[in-house]
Amino acid sequence: MSRKKVDLLLENMTIEACAAEGKALTHWNGVVVFVPFAVPGDVVDIRVFKKSKNYYEGVVARIVKPSPDRQEPFCSHFGVCGGCKWQPLPYHLQLEAKRQQVQDQLVRLGHLDVPEIRPTLPSDNIQYYRNKLEFTFSSKRWILQDEDPESIAPEDRVGLGFHVGKFFDKVLDIKKCYLQKDPSNAIRLFIKEYSVSHGLDFYDIRLNEGFIRNMFVRTTDTGDLMVIVCFFYEHKPVREGLLDAVAEAFPEITSLYYVINSKLNDSIGDQECILYKGEPVIRETMEGLTFRIGPKSFYQTNTSQALKLYTVARDFAELTCDEIVYDLYTGTGTIAQFVSSKAKKVIGIEYVPEAIEDAKKNAEFNGITNCEFFAGDMKDVLSPAFIEKHGQPDVIILDPPRAGIHPNVAKVIMDASPKRMVYVSCNPASQARDLAIFSEKYTITAVQPVDMFPHTQHVENVCALILKEE
Repeated sequence: MSRKKVDLLLENMTIEACAAEGKALTHWNGVVVFVPFAVPGDVVDIRVFKKSKNYYEGVVARIVKPSPDRQEPFCSHFGVCGGCKWQPLPYHLQLEAKRQQVQDQLVRLGHLDVPEIRPTLPSDNIQYYRNKLEFTFSSKRWILQDEDPESIAPEDRVGLGFHVGKFFDKVLDIKKCYLQKDPSNAIRLFIKEYSVSHGLDFYDIRLNEGFIRNMFVRTTDTGDLMVIVCFFYEHKPVREGLLDAVAEAFPEITSLYYVINSKLNDSIGDQECILYKGEPVIRETMEGLTFRIGPKSFYQTNTSQALKLYTVARDFAELTCDEIVYDLYTGTGTIAQFVSSKAKKVIGIEYVPEAIEDAKKNAEFNGITNCEFFAGDMKDVLSPAFIEKHGQPDVIILDPPRAGIHPNVAKVIMDASPKRMVYVSCNPASQARDLAIFSEKYTITAVQPVDMFPHTQHVENVCALILKEE
């Protein structure tokens, strides 16, 4: 749909509701207007900058009268940083907005027949809840509105933090982030200060040049700590100087890795992660199970909520210790192992070979003998021949990426016709599309949203399905 740029001021508009993508909405002359950083009940002036046939997009130019529900954002970077957009929205309203988002996607847009959607399960922690963060180095950081670009010293033009909104090449220098517990902030600030004081070149994403590129911090509830520093090219003396300084300043670091990444993107999934000091993995525990987490391992980023999410999935599966369970998109096998004590056998399939190796090691470490794991593209691995070899599934649990499942995978699942399915999704829109396919043979019996990411619009959703009687 074509969009036109406009410059239109709408005055004294009352925000009506939360909308998709973390925005809020109101109506003007019968047309919906989307704006970020607003709270239902706010009376605002809106500067519209884009319009299409069915909606307008704008920004809040002035808050005329704040909503009674509006609360003060706790982070000084709010409004510029691309994350935590719902800080002004009280947490109980965030939870209801996420339940409504699931309702809209499954019922209003997906036209699915579902039971009453349960209240969103709240997060135990609404700050410092993430166990993994990635920060980006930039040779040209985002300049704030109250700064004079001409008076900024060269060493103050660099930044280490998060990308700004929709600008792929703009990085906001972060002073303090409320997403990850200590010593995450201290490590980031130390690395930035060291890099500036030692004249290290920060990466320029547009020119694809510079020495130090990005970094990751991973924490666990067991107290383990992993740091990964990524460089654009190898410069051994300088690299070792930085890594040695980090290791000395933070002896609590369990695993210190580095990566040399000369690609055009920051992903390290296809790169070699080289252990510089410490242990090759960090460990997390859940309900008596221990999971080894390597530099590329996937693990739910909200640890305490992961336990709730997996408990819901296991409860929805209604296992009696006599079922063959297929755990599709198993990652490092966390769900597979979590449900294994109540299943006869669990088959886990995952695209990433390193994740499957982690799953096998985790199962061995945990003394689990009824789980088997296989690596490969789901649409290629999950075939009638595979099912014939490894057993007809009684229950299928699937937790696909945001895009959902491939049509070929859906066909194989439908042909296999397990008695029950549990569909875990981080994207209710693609989940609704896939559930529409399954609805031909399955009835949705329960829907449970889970809040994994407080102060954001993102929601995890779990659906239970049962095979219809013929």
